[in-house]
Amino acid sequence: MKYYEVEMTITPCSQDARDILSALSAEAGFETFEETPTGLLAYVQQSLFDREALDNAIADFPFEGTHIIYKVREAEDKDWNEQWEQEGFEPIEVSNRRSRFVPLGQRSKKDDGRCVIIHDGRHLPSDLGHQTSDIISIEIDAHLAFGTGTHETTRMLCSTLLDMDLQGKRVLDCGCGTGILGICALKLGADSCVGYDIDEWSADNTRHNAVINHVDERLTSLCGDSSVLSDYVAEFDVVLANINRNILLADMPHFVRVMKPGATLILSGFYESDCTLLESKAQQLGLKLISTRTDGDWASMVFQ
Repeated sequence: MKYYEVEMTITPCSQDARDILSALSAEAGFETFEETPTGLLAYVQQSLFDREALDNAIADFPFEGTHIIYKVREAEDKDWNEQWEQEGFEPIEVSNRRSRFVPLGQRSKKDDGRCVIIHDGRHLPSDLGHQTSDIISIEIDAHLAFGTGTHETTRMLCSTLLDMDLQGKRVLDCGCGTGILGICALKLGADSCVGYDIDEWSADNTRHNAVINHVDERLTSLCGDSSVLSDYVAEFDVVLANINRNILLADMPHFVRVMKPGATLILSGFYESDCTLLESKAQQLGLKLISTRTDGDWASMVFQ
């Protein structure tokens, strides 16, 4: 397949600005990003490039005084995620108290307790050193999809799930990426999960990861946006959404419509500065804020 390489220049440039721009660019079809000293190199299938969506994202960029320009050119024909997929990622430990990277074999006795270890196929659970029956192993084989646990938002949501009683619950994972959140919920006792993602490769990757984690019979992966929820009404006990702020604001009414009475909505993918806006929208829809947590500048919120 043919790709465009888009050189994005951010002035002034910061890591936070790169993170937000990459999240917003995903709505315009972009799937892979490389950081540069002045911004990003972003890659998008030519058939999926939505220039209008990219222009709108730049026009609505939430950092006042930030100027973004971009140049589009045809990219060399190769798998832009291949090197990352071959190298994999170091195992990550997430507990209900914290989240951090854990080098192989360096989990200490003081870390005993219920936790999730997220790893790829090159770093198997048997190699992780000190283990207890409370360690939940999740293997993620990421192919052009977001969600390996390396990002703060993913770790916060996994940590939140560890605090919950998920036994017998029906879960919805919105913007499922690799499927990591739905898989985590299922391994923590949820009865079933429906995940959806606008990107076909993400929906496929969720199915793949469900198989290698032996939860495929309980996880359904759909390709599409929130319109795929039209067949569901008041069916879910827990709704998870790790998506950027603008999509959360637009889709929150769809989330509420499919939630059972007393259900829980867990959101992330946004900055702490966005919390007030999201809480206001949630209150309009009859939701009550239960808790907020942060990791760096990123935030997550739990509503009921």
